[in-house]
Amino acid sequence: MPSRLPAAASRQLEQDLRGLPPVDPGPERVIAACIAWLCAAQDNSASADGGVARDYSLLTGWATSYPETTGYIIPTMIEVARRTGRQELHARARRMLDWCVAIQYPEGGFQGGKIDAQPRVPVTFNTGQILLGLAAGAAAYDDARYRAAMERAARWLCETLDEDGCWRKHPTPFAKPGEKAYETHVSWGLFEAERVASGKGYGEAGLRQVEWALSKQLPNGWFDSNCLTDPTRPLTHTIGYVLRGVIEAYLLYKRPDLLAAAIRTADSLADVIAADGYLPGKLDNNFRAAAGYACLTGTVQIAHCLFLLYELTGEKSYLDAGKRANRYVRRTVALEGPAGTMGGVRGSFPVNGEYGQWQYLNWAAKFCIDANLLETDIVRAAHG
Repeated sequence: MPSRLPAAASRQLEQDLRGLPPVDPGPERVIAACIAWLCAAQDNSASADGGVARDYSLLTGWATSYPETTGYIIPTMIEVARRTGRQELHARARRMLDWCVAIQYPEGGFQGGKIDAQPRVPVTFNTGQILLGLAAGAAAYDDARYRAAMERAARWLCETLDEDGCWRKHPTPFAKPGEKAYETHVSWGLFEAERVASGKGYGEAGLRQVEWALSKQLPNGWFDSNCLTDPTRPLTHTIGYVLRGVIEAYLLYKRPDLLAAAIRTADSLADVIAADGYLPGKLDNNFRAAAGYACLTGTVQIAHCLFLLYELTGEKSYLDAGKRANRYVRRTVALEGPAGTMGGVRGSFPVNGEYGQWQYLNWAAKFCIDANLLETDIVRAAHG
């Protein structure tokens, strides 16, 4: 912790240590606030390039753009534009897409880290996340550049996959070395590319990786080799990643074993989510708390996965746990205040937790929007 905190950081920490704010603003207001925050993050990126600032820090202000998460913010921006009819959101999505196309390496990969990070090398995980955006752009807009960039990225991922289904050749320099089960979230990018351009082996390559990742799953649903830094105590963020990739494999291929694997993980996670929605930010191999803070992005990612599984199985415990988790994160979102924090989602609650410490993260806002959109869809469907 810095020896002397800026006033805004001190105020936020003091507020967080008093406990979770009592009022749930509800899904609609939080979706609108998080979208406005993402727009501000694009407009205020320190690199001013059309990408989305990685974060707003209470210590240093707006960061430079982050290619990886800008990539998967694109589908969220397109979806909200489609639902609301707001053409300016389509324009923002296209600015993000144009930037991603411009920074792609000729062989198809994308760099890790923020746009100004060093070393600049192609990275598997970041490429897979940007592929989600390129596939969404190729499906939504009549622009051959997006499809061509999508195909380059998908081919590169297929070509660099090892025989056993693990990606090892192009790891990120910004996490601890080692195999990563959560790269099922890269496989999801290949599944989306398969939906746009079927029959080229994209989906099959993604499925091979998911099958490899399932070799890391324990009977209780926990995954080994599944964290940025400490695989014995993975973040809920990376647990959310690995689970979503398995679910997306099931949605494309409808293999019962894939659904059963997702259910194993979901059952254990639903049991850990407290009555107020609190989910510890790290979990050990018995799904016991391994951190004293909530990783808010992991909480909403897991909520989204639970909602998807509720739709697939009808299991009400998934719906209830997902609602609790979403409600917890919504209560942390400020609907008024400075532009950097209003509508933003902190990395951790309290804000001095080790994940995204002192920061409001662009991907946390993205996943919060996605999870709340699905919750509102489920609630509306239940009420006819």
